[in-house]
Amino acid sequence: MAIIKLLTGSVYGTAEAVATEVKVALEQGGHTVIKAEGLEAVLRDGADAVLVCTSTTGQGDLPDNLQPLYRELKERFPLLGHLAYGIIALGDSSYGETYCGGGKQMDELLAELTAKRIADPLMIDACETASPEEVAVPWAVEWARQL
Repeated sequence: MAIIKLLTGSVYGTAEAVATEVKVALEQGGHTVIKAEGLEAVLRDGADAVLVCTSTTGQGDLPDNLQPLYRELKERFPLLGHLAYGIIALGDSSYGETYCGGGKQMDELLAELTAKRIADPLMIDACETASPEEVAVPWAVEWARQL
């Protein structure tokens, strides 16, 4: 089973709640899931994968609690070819081009850092889905099966 670092970007707590449900499901499947904050936490302990669960704020931006990691990754630019990754992005399609912008930013950056994307990012639209964890949990279980 895999060691997965779980990164969460949340403004009002929805992405955090989804990440908690995903963590429970992945642990029930035998994976080790560690919520991580900061680059050093992501890189230590021999993780196999990174799973990002983030909402979007402002004009398609990452939430404040995920921005420091994003900036540190951009500045230090550590190559992450040894890590697989997945993205769960929460957004609202009524915002047009900025829909799920936080998740898209993380996807783009992790790809630049040579991490290996496992499955297309999951984009959860608040206009269509009242309970995002009901979509995120099965997606995450399938994503982890591919590790």
